[in-house]
Amino acid sequence: MKLLRYGPPGLERPGLLDAGGAIRDLSGLLADIGPDTLSPAALQALAALDPQRLPMVDGAPRLGTPWRGIGKFVAVGLNYGRHAAEAGMAIPAEPTLFCKWTSCISGPDDDIVIPTGCTRVDWEVELGIVIGSRARAVDEAGALRHVAGYCLANDVSERQYQIDRGGGQWGKGKGFDSFGPLGPYLVTADEVPDPQDLELWLELNGERRQTGHTGDMIFSCARLVSECSRVMTLEPGDVIITGTPAGVGMGARPPRYLEAGDVVTLGGGVLGTQTQRVVAAG
Repeated sequence: MKLLRYGPPGLERPGLLDAGGAIRDLSGLLADIGPDTLSPAALQALAALDPQRLPMVDGAPRLGTPWRGIGKFVAVGLNYGRHAAEAGMAIPAEPTLFCKWTSCISGPDDDIVIPTGCTRVDWEVELGIVIGSRARAVDEAGALRHVAGYCLANDVSERQYQIDRGGGQWGKGKGFDSFGPLGPYLVTADEVPDPQDLELWLELNGERRQTGHTGDMIFSCARLVSECSRVMTLEPGDVIITGTPAGVGMGARPPRYLEAGDVVTLGGGVLGTQTQRVVAAG
């Protein structure tokens, strides 16, 4: 299934995407898509529905984050070798973890807002792992049993705050408002039999900037869920974004950072696509 939420910010309604690409309304069956919806039993019940019997949503409404109630937004740094090289950093021996503030979360096609005084805002297409059942100190072999599904993410980053002003605190440059687009869908795990077999790409103003494959990750999705679960309890609704392939603006020669008026488009096969317009803070 491809679960989604549609409507104005703060007033989103639950829905799903049918086989023909139409949005079907779920609000007659559940109030919203949240942590309780992501359990294996709840997803099984939703999968048993006939989408053709659900009301069709007219037009092309705004899509919000596909689920609410994200308690932890965990990110992984330097998880592709070529990206580590373009950043001038060593390949880590263990996953590099940091947090994005949940206040940065936005819909997949919402604007990216350049904060006042910031000049080094960058893009990063990533695969997101959505937790469906509590995971605490789980082994790698069983880690993916705790995953409800996957989503597309853009780990928008302000490099000056991340690197020059961070003092090693990457979160300083990662959590500005609008820096966490997620979606358009939460694609349930049954539709992603191998999360290490997904293409990722990103374009800036129609020019390809990133092309990658999750099979090139240094640490697999199963390893990341296991490692995270050893240093925190992962709860339903938590999301882990898994690192970006090469091609970020910081790695270009000369560097190319986002400017007002730019359009960023990114995709990941079954995960769908995002498109964000870049605007200056008002």
